[in-house]
Amino acid sequence: MADVTDPVPTIDVLVADDDPVVRFGLKMMLRGASDLRVVAEASDGAEAVELARLHSPAVVLMDIRMPGTDGLTATETLRSRPSAPQVIVLTTFDADAHVLRALRAGAAGFLLKDTPPDELVVAIRHAAKGRPVLSPEVTRRLIARVAESERDTRRGAARQRLDLLADRERAVAVEIGTGRSNSEIAARHHLGLTTVKTHVSAILTKLDLNNRVQVALLVHDAELDHPDGQD
Repeated sequence: MADVTDPVPTIDVLVADDDPVVRFGLKMMLRGASDLRVVAEASDGAEAVELARLHSPAVVLMDIRMPGTDGLTATETLRSRPSAPQVIVLTTFDADAHVLRALRAGAAGFLLKDTPPDELVVAIRHAAKGRPVLSPEVTRRLIARVAESERDTRRGAARQRLDLLADRERAVAVEIGTGRSNSEIAARHHLGLTTVKTHVSAILTKLDLNNRVQVALLVHDAELDHPDGQD
């Protein structure tokens, strides 16, 4: 009789960091997870981009500060490709302004380099499924780091983009900007979960975005991150 238990799919991971000690530590932490496999390691951004092309990892752990091509540039390059891997940015700072550029480029989120192994494993699993690796609290803290310069320009451009959405889609986008989950949005707006998922997919398509974090950043730029308030 055939085994009806579906095998757990393996998540291929690429580790990019210029410090070999950090790379070794990350590999050791991931070794305990049977569903994760480190397929390559890179010492700079250019090497990360090339190795990602060769090995097609599902997730890239990307250091920001590397010599030559840095992690930000590498993230932008990777996320612009078809079938792009999910990128988790690694940093030693919990409010690094550079992380925002990576998020805008489509990174799934960020982790501190001293993140406990079990949290790192869970984050990689979430990223592989296209889920953001950021809590609402961390999202708000990062967004608060956005420079206030050119605020009016950003707000106008962001609102113009959001005008592409239908009214219900816009309402869902604003809820995403607060960090609410699909189920929470469904409950607040008396919608079915499938309907909310349909709206989210439409939002990403119409705005040409990769994930919910980018939607949240756009809503913040538009200063529409308070769904119960007025524009």
